[in-house]
Amino acid sequence: MRLRDSLGALGDRRFAWYFSARTISTAGSSMAPVALTFAILELTGSAGALAQVLAARTAAMVVFLLVGGVVSDRMSRTTVMQVSHALTFLTQGLAAALFVTGRAELGAIIAIEAVNGAVSAFTMPAMMGIVPLVVDRSRLQQANALLSFSRSGLAIIGPSIAGVLVVTVGAGWALAADSFAYVLAILCLLGVRLPGRVHDVSVPRPSMIADLREGWGEFTSRTWLWLIVVVFGVINAIQAGALSVLGPLIATRVPALGVNGWALALSAEAAGTVVMTLFMLRLSFRFPLRAGMIGIAAIAVPIGLLGVAPTTLPLVVAMVVAGAGTEVFGVGWSTALHEHIPEEVLSRVSSYDMLGSIVAIPVGTLAFGALAALVDVRTLLVVSAVTYAAIALGTTLSRSVRTLERSVRQPVG
Repeated sequence: MRLRDSLGALGDRRFAWYFSARTISTAGSSMAPVALTFAILELTGSAGALAQVLAARTAAMVVFLLVGGVVSDRMSRTTVMQVSHALTFLTQGLAAALFVTGRAELGAIIAIEAVNGAVSAFTMPAMMGIVPLVVDRSRLQQANALLSFSRSGLAIIGPSIAGVLVVTVGAGWALAADSFAYVLAILCLLGVRLPGRVHDVSVPRPSMIADLREGWGEFTSRTWLWLIVVVFGVINAIQAGALSVLGPLIATRVPALGVNGWALALSAEAAGTVVMTLFMLRLSFRFPLRAGMIGIAAIAVPIGLLGVAPTTLPLVVAMVVAGAGTEVFGVGWSTALHEHIPEEVLSRVSSYDMLGSIVAIPVGTLAFGALAALVDVRTLLVVSAVTYAAIALGTTLSRSVRTLERSVRQPVG
């Protein structure tokens, strides 16, 4: 396939505008964690205060995520995104102004970030539901790969830009840059015109509870869908604990790895994701979930290496492979949802998916933090790696996962 053909999804004007909006907003959001972290630490000097801010954001997101799915299925999804982006602009802009003027207080920032978390609970289901409406079904994998490419690339670049802004002009101005990005994204979304939701006024609109039940019914009626979400509830907890908690701990204890080696390994994972995205623009897996679950199992390799041989070069190579495997799953999963879930319930179904993933992460970090004080850390990592691989690969024993096919073929040159 020629490069021009692999970028064919951008030929649809609506997807091109949507891609631009997503790229710009992702650029801002990729800077926000670094900017916010240093702003809070500069304000309070307390890791506990930072934890309170992050917990408030996550908790609000979890509380409103299912509501966000219902709203995104009822309304025009571009309208939901525009309103959400406007609220993000206002709240992040307010936080930036407070930090820049020296008037920031911890309670106010916690409240602002809680609002941001609630807003993102509407943004994410809407984003998932837009893609099938702005690109031909034959280009869905390409579209998802392009979106992933911009997200992965900005995950490498964004934090570095934020770091430069923090050092040169201050964390408040870095938050201001994040805020302004959402204004540009709103303007791009004006080019993504979708029909409004048509509702027969003579028929009573279902209640939100009824809409949630309908979404839950669609979610539970597909074995491949609920099974993988349940599995990710477990392996996300393992990954969060092993790589986010135990990985840095091992880096501080083992001179052959060290902090610099660990930072390089994390960058290598992002690089592996970006490289695989380029291949996913040209490759098409007939069985996307089978390929995806085999790919995601690769994360077990760096987890195991941290326990067996935590040295820089092998870990960097393993993280490149893990990043590539993660990308195979990510694109395959998004494409499977877009092709096999009815558009009118897609946002609700994706909100159940997201909820299952988000809830598991803090559980994993807390559990592994406690276990690290009770058992040998390197043994724990090896056991975690074996468990992770067994659970991920075990999903392919399910016929519904193993045999789910693309519903349309990707076009070739």
